[in-house]
Amino acid sequence: MRDFIGDEAWADLLTRSTRRRHRAGALLLRQGEPGTHVLAMLSGVAKVMRHEPDGNLTLLAFRGPGELLGEVAVLDDGVRSASVEAMSQCDVGVVDKPAFLRFATESELFPLLVKYALSRLRESDQARAGGDLVGRLAATLVRLADIVGETVPCGACSLELALTRDDLAQHLRVSRNTVSSVLTGLSEYVQVSRKRIVIDDLPALRRVALADASRRP
Repeated sequence: MRDFIGDEAWADLLTRSTRRRHRAGALLLRQGEPGTHVLAMLSGVAKVMRHEPDGNLTLLAFRGPGELLGEVAVLDDGVRSASVEAMSQCDVGVVDKPAFLRFATESELFPLLVKYALSRLRESDQARAGGDLVGRLAATLVRLADIVGETVPCGACSLELALTRDDLAQHLRVSRNTVSSVLTGLSEYVQVSRKRIVIDDLPALRRVALADASRRP
């Protein structure tokens, strides 16, 4: 969101917020609750999850610093369509509904908010679209690495992500066994443990993701 509205407007939004810190595993927003406030992500990584009517869980997206959470339920007076859980310690700015709507009105941001919501929907759809699963999984890992904000030179160091094979399976809408098989094929760049995925060669993984993106129509 910060990239959409600019640093000045983002700073203005934060002046209207109350700072809050959440530990890893904490629920930041709960599906089905009314939209009483929005969260401005200041640090950390969170995952957006939706409980489906059939009982399954879909991991829709990952969010990090500079992003806004919960704005759709505030704008349409509805309930939250998904839950948000902290994957790491997260610092957020809490902006209540009246203050956020005043901010959006004063800054004439409603067209940008619509554009922002559509871009996030497109990102979520692309993760589960058909096509090369290797490329989609690589793109997901690169996206998370970019959220963390690390630059990992090839062969110099590793980047550890608090991510599991189940998380990836829910996000990509494939089986856990399928994810395990793809990760095995990427073992030159990625290591996997029970609750962590370690990227050893981010530039190479980025090339895999870009190659897949270039093949898409």
